[in-house]
Amino acid sequence: MLAVVNTRIYEERREKLRALLRGRGLDALLVSHAANRFYLSGFELHDGQCNESSGRLLITAHGKDWLCTDARFFDAARRIWDEERIFIYKGDAFAQIGALLKDSTRGVTGFEAKSVCCHGAQRLGLRLLAADGLVESLRMIKEPGEIAALERSCSLNHKLMKYAPSLLSPGCSEADLAWSIERFFRENGAAELAFPTIAAKGKNAALPHHTPSGRTLLDRECPVLIDCGARLDWYCSDQTRTFWLGKTPTPEFTRTLELVREAQKEAIRGIRPGMSGMEIYALAFAFFERHGVERAFTHSLGHGIGLETHEEPSLHPHNSEPVPPGTVFTVEPGLYYPEWGGVRWEYMLVMEEDGARILAS
Repeated sequence: MLAVVNTRIYEERREKLRALLRGRGLDALLVSHAANRFYLSGFELHDGQCNESSGRLLITAHGKDWLCTDARFFDAARRIWDEERIFIYKGDAFAQIGALLKDSTRGVTGFEAKSVCCHGAQRLGLRLLAADGLVESLRMIKEPGEIAALERSCSLNHKLMKYAPSLLSPGCSEADLAWSIERFFRENGAAELAFPTIAAKGKNAALPHHTPSGRTLLDRECPVLIDCGARLDWYCSDQTRTFWLGKTPTPEFTRTLELVREAQKEAIRGIRPGMSGMEIYALAFAFFERHGVERAFTHSLGHGIGLETHEEPSLHPHNSEPVPPGTVFTVEPGLYYPEWGGVRWEYMLVMEEDGARILAS
């Protein structure tokens, strides 16, 4: 896929990265992670599969950058990149990129160790230093245009959640429900799903990342947890709601839903710029602890979101890093009980100077 944003945005992002490279004493950074590659160039947001790559960027501190790819992507690359700075490799991509590094850099080259296998790093050779997180640190603080795109994507998700109750019926399988959600997203402008839809009925709602089943579930009175997201204008949405299928929710479900939603409200009210991920997590955990249900809260409170569904910052109990203004993240407390199911409720928020604002509420 090709970006439609003015290429000046990508040039400005690369200049910010150059400043980080100079600060780390790096002569260059080999960018291999697909979302980072797209963020810096507009080229190919997705790689085909885990053992394939559409290409890599070589970003140098002195400003002479390369887009490295194979012949299949040459036409796509030259639409968004100076043709004279496109490096086409054949066969052993790592060895050929290594030769390019030798010709283009003189000092230490950083590379994204999390995105390059050991074999690839060995084939690259030269003086390499793991430098993960440099591009992600730029991506975490969203530009105004990114926040606007995230708000549009989130608005579509809110629209889906208003539509979702009409999809619930005793004879509908979880897989049928997931397909209806995907079709709704695509028919209303989404390019794709942000992640595979979670649709969980009954006791399956106690599984935070349940895979929808194709079996017809005839439960007439049970919880239904839906966690879904779409990609619109390149940016992801992520929302969870838990509904009751039927007319008579159990006291356990009603009470759990009340606790989850109140924990979320209390957390959102308390969020301030500069708080760490663990401090934000503690806002919801403390609420659950006061009500004696903290053991049923089994995951982090939320995560950053943007070009990918899971980005920095992470709102988990061990993250001491501050969450600055401009970050977009989820707040999604949940309580889970294997005996009957569970409840999760999720909003996307943007950190502003005076606190967190719910996107497209």
